[in-house]
Amino acid sequence: MIKTLITGAAFLLITAASFAQATIWKTNAQPLAEMAKLRKLIKSPVFKKADYPVTKYGAVGDGKTNNSNAFKAAIEACSKNGGGTVTVPVGTWLTGAIYLKSNVNLHLADSAKILFSRDTKDYPIVFTRWEGIECVNYSALIYANGETNIAVTGNGVLDGNADREHWWNWVYDRTPGAGTQGAARAKLAVLNKQKTDPKTRVFGDGSFLRPNMVTLINCKNIRLSDVKMMNSPMWFMHPLLSENITIENVKVVSHGPNNDGCDPESCKSVLIKNCLFDTGDDCIAIKSGRDEDGRRIGRPAENIIVEDCMMKDGHGGVGIGSEISGGARNIYAINNTMDSPNLQRVLRLKTSSSRGGTIENIFMKDIKVGTYKNEALSFNMFYENPGNFMPTIRNVWVENVNIEKGGTYGVYVRAYQQSPVQNLHIVNCSMKGVKTPIKADYLKDAIFDNLTINGQVMKAPESK
Repeated sequence: MIKTLITGAAFLLITAASFAQATIWKTNAQPLAEMAKLRKLIKSPVFKKADYPVTKYGAVGDGKTNNSNAFKAAIEACSKNGGGTVTVPVGTWLTGAIYLKSNVNLHLADSAKILFSRDTKDYPIVFTRWEGIECVNYSALIYANGETNIAVTGNGVLDGNADREHWWNWVYDRTPGAGTQGAARAKLAVLNKQKTDPKTRVFGDGSFLRPNMVTLINCKNIRLSDVKMMNSPMWFMHPLLSENITIENVKVVSHGPNNDGCDPESCKSVLIKNCLFDTGDDCIAIKSGRDEDGRRIGRPAENIIVEDCMMKDGHGGVGIGSEISGGARNIYAINNTMDSPNLQRVLRLKTSSSRGGTIENIFMKDIKVGTYKNEALSFNMFYENPGNFMPTIRNVWVENVNIEKGGTYGVYVRAYQQSPVQNLHIVNCSMKGVKTPIKADYLKDAIFDNLTINGQVMKAPESK
């Protein structure tokens, strides 16, 4: 079927570009050394010792008073005076969108709660990406663009205040007169395909494209730590085109639609450590833009470490894609624990020939899995409709993944004959209770070294 999409010299050109200069790991020593170097490069921002309590600027923590202006005033004063900490005391602090400025640490006291407004008028229209496509839409609940040295910290709660009657109903409410996002989502995809100026793609009221909880665009030196996040309208943490990011000890608990836990998109140098994800979509989904926008901008997601995290419910524990047109490389996932009958996949790579892009140098080691539902290791090049851009997946190393109770598939590969999953190396892995150990069509140079499924040592399928 793909021959009807990509033929002759055009296909050969795309294929040659995709498979050039691939790294091939022969042992785990090289990725472990690369990860150690990367870890040293990721550093948390440091803030001036100055305190700006929101109460000084008129905030009232009664859960009813709208404190948007107080948060704005406190953050602006803090940033203008060289930075410091904007403190949120114990209480419930209702607010609209928060714009985070350079050199500001927004810190929640223990048991403090920031409760976000359900009124769309409290969310200004800003430049953003929505599911990997650039547009102008509602601000995220916490938003920054082009800022440096920013943080959200503390043992408080960020409550997006979404439920089936607010925000989430824009997805699946079918009651008469209810607005849903379908038409605007389709329109945005068409505008992307037409390569229109992103600044003219204006949505907002009447379009029903939900905002994320945290979107940080073109920012450097970021820290998100210790807070609990719940009830986001859509994705939770969405750093975008940003670098030097530490996400640590964050707890994400929410089962709404598209409630991804963390979506670093086109980001560089990211550490996600000791976090809890119990979500209604992917726990972690690493992205780099959708289709035309992703290819035009051409910024891969790269140099990302995911370690010591706990994944419960979710579509995937560690996911890469599907908005992956800019590519992804050098992704390391180690010492993570996953366990839920509602966790659909352990490692999930999802792309298509409408996406294109190269996913390479993926290293997963020391993963403990109680149970999962669908596939343990999933590589799917047919996630969405086909197009003219052949995807590439290569150089994936999976080691010491131990699964107590498996799901439908152990290893699942659905690839193109012209672009097989290349250099998949599975080492010292054990999976029990799997219905179908391996379902794979096109693999090239795969090595299964002591992969045991249901007590049987499995051999890699022969290259086709």
